[in-house]
Amino acid sequence: MQRAEAEGSWLVLVFGLPAKSASQRVDVWRRLRRYGAIALPGGGHLLPRTPAHEERLQWLATAIRKHKGEASIIRAEAIGDLPTPEIVKLFNSARTAEYDALGEEVKKLLGTRGAAPRGQLPRLQRRLQDIVERDAFGCPARGRTEALVSRLEPKAVTKKAAKNKRRRADYEGRVWITRPRPGIDRVGSAWLIRRFIDANARFTFADNPKTSPDAVPFDMFTPEGFGHEGDACTFETLVKEFGIADRRVTKLAQAIHDADLEDDKFGRGEAIGIARVLAGWNEQGVSDDELLRRGIDMIEGIYQSL
Repeated sequence: MQRAEAEGSWLVLVFGLPAKSASQRVDVWRRLRRYGAIALPGGGHLLPRTPAHEERLQWLATAIRKHKGEASIIRAEAIGDLPTPEIVKLFNSARTAEYDALGEEVKKLLGTRGAAPRGQLPRLQRRLQDIVERDAFGCPARGRTEALVSRLEPKAVTKKAAKNKRRRADYEGRVWITRPRPGIDRVGSAWLIRRFIDANARFTFADNPKTSPDAVPFDMFTPEGFGHEGDACTFETLVKEFGIADRRVTKLAQAIHDADLEDDKFGRGEAIGIARVLAGWNEQGVSDDELLRRGIDMIEGIYQSL
């Protein structure tokens, strides 16, 4: 959960898709719901302004345009005649309904006997964490639902890995371009590129990939290159596109997903500390090249420890 940059600071996504793009429209709505957006009566979907929400909406807008739609992200200090307390109530009301629905399901499981509650716990924990990530204003219903879920016995979560699409030979000795001030997903992706895809990879930074037309873009707000796909971060996209089946990479991909998207999808916290360290170095003004070098060393340490 991230607080808005300032009280009353908002992001509004306004979008349109061609009539034949019904499935894409449904996907956009689902993703907006996952982010915790509320629909405005006059059109558009509203979120508190945070760096995480801004990045998510940028990726979503890129996906909309990829399907020949139109998308605009508006940064606003006020929303029509809705005062900030009323907007906060709307967000908290939406979260209360989600917390209460989960709480009712947990109560039913707590009333059963045997192993049923234990088998359901990973799904319920992920569902709770999803709601918490959407809960930008500390909804009062959160505490009682967390208390209910905590009464169930813990159990681990596992996932699978992916198939080959790209030829690594086509990407050897290349320059790879990404956005400045790299965070956990860009640093992790650079480590993956150099270790499994292009051992001689060189990295450069720019907001627009057109500044280096021969470079391979990754984690940029552009349909070219490699970026977020659906709910997958860039690291996961690279793993899938190049068919990297290393078991430790699969675990590392899950950890980087959880640290980057902050949705606890896989319940792996190994990379969260590195994400925070990178954010701290960013604040200190460490150069992009040095951030990448230090981050790659830390990612290698996690990989070796898995």
